Amino acid sequence: MRIAVTNDDGVYSPGLLLLYEAVSSLGETVVIAPLEPRSAKGASLSLEEPIRLYELEVEGVHVYGISGSPSDAVHVARELLGKVDVLVSGVNIGDNTSIQNILVSGTVGAAAEAALLGIPAVAFSADVEGPRQFLEDDYRRLVVRAARAVTRLVAEEGLPEGVDLLCVNFPREFRGIVKLAPPARLRWREKLERRVDPRGRVYYWLYGEPMDPEPGTDVYVVHVEGGIAITPISLDFRARGINSVKLERLATEVSRAVAKC
Repeated sequence: MRIAVTNDDGVYSPGLLLLYEAVSSLGETVVIAPLEPRSAKGASLSLEEPIRLYELEVEGVHVYGISGSPSDAVHVARELLGKVDVLVSGVNIGDNTSIQNILVSGTVGAAAEAALLGIPAVAFSADVEGPRQFLEDDYRRLVVRAARAVTRLVAEEGLPEGVDLLCVNFPREFRGIVKLAPPARLRWREKLERRVDPRGRVYYWLYGEPMDPEPGTDVYVVHVEGGIAITPISLDFRARGINSVKLERLATEVSRAVAKC
């Protein structure tokens, strides 16, 4: 069993070593992650610059640091291991609940990149304010046991048909609940604030205000029920249950528009 561990918080994040601790006993494990935090980079790839590789030791663990993104790490891991049987990403500082967060998350982006290559993948995230909570014994034990259980099952049995990756989110205070939950559509109400710097130049600050979570979703499980939310994700972007008549009309109109080109 060959396991790749990555994240988007950088090689020095305690969440990365926590995930290594959780899965390293399951097989040959390589840790490879960005040298610096690359949060909210989604599935970005370094296509116009080289990816530098560095060998480091972080708290006694051999780690590969790269100059690129979390998704870059997936490809470098394949180069180093030859074959990757399972990829785990995280444990991210901050939850990745809702489609809104999933689409921009570097943690989930790495797992999605692995899934596109046919590698079973799991993204782990936690609703913590900062890295210190990962050092607390009870919380550490919770994350390690849950992450090991999920990874072992995925490694031994694979993912269910139609599921490309799993997104697992831990609550800040665990109340003994573990649920399968679909992703909410939105987690934040985005706000754009116009400001002026001391030199009179206009700039904008983008931020989000939390929305009321919809019951049954990953946001609700983590933030209201205090549970671990396990969210199966499919990368099949084909829309289903759509009004084909309207789409056929759209195709017809485009055909007419370009007929004389």
